[in-house]
Amino acid sequence: MSCPQELLQMTVYPIHEDFQAIKQLSQEELSASCPFAQDLLVGKLVFNQSDRTEFVFRVFTTATEFQVLLFLLFLLLYLMILCGNTAIIWVVCTRSTLRTPMYFFLSNLSFLEICYTTVVVPLMLSNIFGAQRTISLAGCGAQMFFFVTLGSTDCFLLAIMAYDRYVAICHPLHYTFLMTRKLCAQMLVGALGLALFLSLQLTALIFTLPFCGHRQEINHFLCDVPPVLRLACADIHVHQAVLYVVSILVLTIPFLLICVSYVFITCAILRIRSVEGRRRAFSTCSSHLTVVLLQYGCCSLVYLRPRSSTSEDEDRQIALVYTFVTPLLNPLIYTLRNKDVKDALRNAIIHKAASDAN
Repeated sequence: MSCPQELLQMTVYPIHEDFQAIKQLSQEELSASCPFAQDLLVGKLVFNQSDRTEFVFRVFTTATEFQVLLFLLFLLLYLMILCGNTAIIWVVCTRSTLRTPMYFFLSNLSFLEICYTTVVVPLMLSNIFGAQRTISLAGCGAQMFFFVTLGSTDCFLLAIMAYDRYVAICHPLHYTFLMTRKLCAQMLVGALGLALFLSLQLTALIFTLPFCGHRQEINHFLCDVPPVLRLACADIHVHQAVLYVVSILVLTIPFLLICVSYVFITCAILRIRSVEGRRRAFSTCSSHLTVVLLQYGCCSLVYLRPRSSTSEDEDRQIALVYTFVTPLLNPLIYTLRNKDVKDALRNAIIHKAASDAN
């Protein structure tokens, strides 16, 4: 059967009303009347959506008093994240006693946390007050790309830090020979490179989907993958499968490697005869393990749960944990539970105050 002339014109030279009219046709009607019309329409949607589709984020509340309270709370948490992680970077860079692989990775983790929250929080704060501000398709794609890249690198880095602790505790005599500066830099670059590759593939795949309509509301405070996928007006089964594969590579495999590392670490710690040595080793490892459980646990709830058992509101609440709580706890946990960092930070502050006084 040949295509009706009107349908052909609407498909090749579409306007917004035409999209809605064609969308109302069933898959069978469209395929039967014009076999290639559906493919042309999807291509047109993807081609034209860049200058048509905009996104807005769903507001937390419309009550002005609560908006002020939320703004101040999130701003305070953001400033604490910046100050805490910057302090760790500063003390690691200025104190020669902390120039070891463990603190090299810790300072890079702090830098990642600063970048990670900065990608999300300023835009989030600007959307708390007043009317909903729009974000373009390109802007949403850019935020998703950087968010996924930095978050994935964060997960890989936590696995690298577990390996560092494994070598330090299980092979202490070979530690300096195994964990060289060159190897540390290579592992860090490898983690970032893999995260960039996965993020680019995932983001590009998602934004080839058509998003019908001019203005789409994202039930979230950032352009995260699951809520954006829900807005697509096309079959997303393949995209969800790719998301699960990426999630397994970023979350499940590193977490399993961390678990294996800590099995060996625990066995090695239990063989230490000195009570003080056992306490020090457990203290260092428990700090890292606390961050790992929080990060991987919350991310797994969002990205690895079946879609049928997820709620958009729940995802948004869980995302608040790994956007604010984890980056804030990193400096607190590693500072309060690490004697070396506490002593170095105290000495650095005293030295800075003395130099300013002179």
